[in-house]
Amino acid sequence: MLAGIKSEMANTGSVKLRHHLQGAALNNIMGSVFGKRYNLSEENADAEVLKEMVREGFTLLGAFNWSDHLSWLPKMFDPAQVEKRWEEKLNENDMVAVLWEMIFRGTDTTTLLAEWAMAELILHPTVRSKLRAEIDSVVGSAGTIGDADVAKMSYLQAVVKETLRAHPPGPLLSWARLSTDDIQLSNGMVVPAGTTAMVNMWAITHDSSIWTNPDMFDPTRFMVSEGGVDIDVRGGDLKLAPFGAGRRVCPGKNLGLVTVSLWIARLVQSFEWGPVDSDPVDLSEVLKLSLEMKKPLAAVATARNCV
Repeated sequence: MLAGIKSEMANTGSVKLRHHLQGAALNNIMGSVFGKRYNLSEENADAEVLKEMVREGFTLLGAFNWSDHLSWLPKMFDPAQVEKRWEEKLNENDMVAVLWEMIFRGTDTTTLLAEWAMAELILHPTVRSKLRAEIDSVVGSAGTIGDADVAKMSYLQAVVKETLRAHPPGPLLSWARLSTDDIQLSNGMVVPAGTTAMVNMWAITHDSSIWTNPDMFDPTRFMVSEGGVDIDVRGGDLKLAPFGAGRRVCPGKNLGLVTVSLWIARLVQSFEWGPVDSDPVDLSEVLKLSLEMKKPLAAVATARNCV
């Protein structure tokens, strides 16, 4: 990834970061699932096809769903056949589907979160400088960053948490639930049985009654040493639960957090980042299956001595 960024900078004078992040994410997941990795410094037809399949899948899953608005449509499926299907064991097609799900879910979500983080760091040079100082203090300006080093970087963890708060990857779609009984809420409202309910995590993370200056990107809100609160984003605190909570919490949350943290640390350590004068950073959002930057990030990345 780092070599690809350096090469694109040399050829064009700017970097479209999402492309490089997608390649790195696909490489990580393919290595974990199939034990196969790609040489990202070279064009690879297989890798490009897989990346396009992931992009198409996210677009289709985020599109209009007729069954959400036509109550009779789900009834067309035969319950007896569905029940019979439950009793069957996984066949080869099922196993392929499970493996594909790992590739699908583990690629774009980490890519988009890292892109949001880098966009905020470019817009906030003070935050970026503070993060680089922490990285240099742990491994030096040219040291190799590993998982153990990331665990020592509290400000880096705060940057990732603040990115999850400001730009939760699944603002609406990750927590869809069906009420099995009539439920009366504390405000007196009754939720009838059979109601589909969704948690608006974006609204929670931008609620001024919960967060001070919610529209400000401020990682120190998660730094205990600076008067903040250390929140567990893995489902332990519903003020910030981007991966869900309970028994159906995202199973890839730990891998995703470690991956994004490592990427951000290496990107900040390896390059000086800045905006493209003719193509400024735009934080406008678009919701597909995940919350994306409507305008993919373009940046100037000047290599430091460690690259």
